Amino acid sequence: MKAIWSGTITFGLVALPVRLYTATEEHHVRLREIHTADASRVRHRRVCEVEDREIPYEEVGRGWEMPDGRLVPLTDDDLERLPLATRHVVDMMGFVPSQDVDPILYSKPYYVGSGAPAADRPYALLVEALARTGYVGVCKIAVRSRERLAVLRPRHGLLICQSLLWPEEVRDPGDLTSSAPVTDRELQLAEVLVRELTGIEVGELHDEYRHALEELVSAKVSGGEIAAPPEPEPAVDLMAALEASVRTARAAQRD
Repeated sequence: MKAIWSGTITFGLVALPVRLYTATEEHHVRLREIHTADASRVRHRRVCEVEDREIPYEEVGRGWEMPDGRLVPLTDDDLERLPLATRHVVDMMGFVPSQDVDPILYSKPYYVGSGAPAADRPYALLVEALARTGYVGVCKIAVRSRERLAVLRPRHGLLICQSLLWPEEVRDPGDLTSSAPVTDRELQLAEVLVRELTGIEVGELHDEYRHALEELVSAKVSGGEIAAPPEPEPAVDLMAALEASVRTARAAQRD
């Protein structure tokens, strides 16, 4: 893997040179934009507004828009001189129990690798200390031209840098909660159902969207029809639905 960031993690008086690597890759199904009138491909072109001509990607840069509309060009060298402490230093601000971080804040994960042989021991020490205490390190880091809040956490002997959303980036859900009353018996059955449906192997699950899309395209090309999956009906009798669900789950466990 190619490192996308290099710098130093500091906690207390310990300095740990590290490199960051992208930990995940999303497998997107790309649908092309088409002209609905004739199904021809729609293409987007880079056009210079002043010269009114298409320009190659090599001539595309970045700039900051001023309040009056003027654009100030910013080069990679400019951004490299950004006066931001977190550009190459991850300063650990403190440690908190992992359960104190609301999962809704979790964003992109990065693998953290040791950046030098001398960093191997403090790296192993930090991973083991976090694993034993159940704590995560809260820090700030600037990755890809943006400063983010992040946590450092252990995973299978590795250190993970998990970027977080800023609290103000989480939308207010409004009044989406339900105030409908539930009975003790309904709650007991729901708890039984939850316990009966445990043991799922998340690592064995796969994205079925692409396969379903290929079936749909094949049907359209051949002029055939494809059956839509049945939609679940809302439960009219909640108790009956819970009892039937428990029986079905127990039968599946026996099989």
